[in-house]
Amino acid sequence: MTLPEISPILLELVNSDGETIGTEEKLAAHQAPGKLHRAFSVFLFDGEGRMLLQQRALTKYHSPGVWSNTCCGHPYPGEAPEAAAARRTREELGLTEITLVPAGTVTYNHPDEISGLVEQEYNHLFVGTVAQACEPDPEEVHDTRFVTQDELKALQGEKEFSAWFPTVMEAALPGIRKIAPSGGW
Repeated sequence: MTLPEISPILLELVNSDGETIGTEEKLAAHQAPGKLHRAFSVFLFDGEGRMLLQQRALTKYHSPGVWSNTCCGHPYPGEAPEAAAARRTREELGLTEITLVPAGTVTYNHPDEISGLVEQEYNHLFVGTVAQACEPDPEEVHDTRFVTQDELKALQGEKEFSAWFPTVMEAALPGIRKIAPSGGW
């Protein structure tokens, strides 16, 4: 029996203005010193203004078991960042009834000391609301939790968060405050 050949996952490499300049295999793009590539981060909120966090699956090769924003990932080459954000939110958390609003972009370079991988990303930020229950894929997500601002601060003091979380959270705050004004963010 022959196993099917698995195509490599390609990411869009970008320049500092976010213009596509090529593609690179996903793992290669994350090898030190890292290559600037397109990414997205999603922050979803419930009707009470609480933020949905996810704990990454314990089996992930990159940042396993850490807490982070609702969803993050990479568009396929040529895929619109908003479409990729909706696709991955559906694949990881089973959420289909969401609204996503663009909340800007942020560029960063965050090495992961444990894996040695580097997150050098031009990240498209999205905020939105959700009213349905999560149905997480256990290959992607270990746990989820809705938190208030105070609960987030407490959790950050107790648990490990992704290296990129503080950067994307700060950059998304203006959009977060518009979409979840009752949350006190």
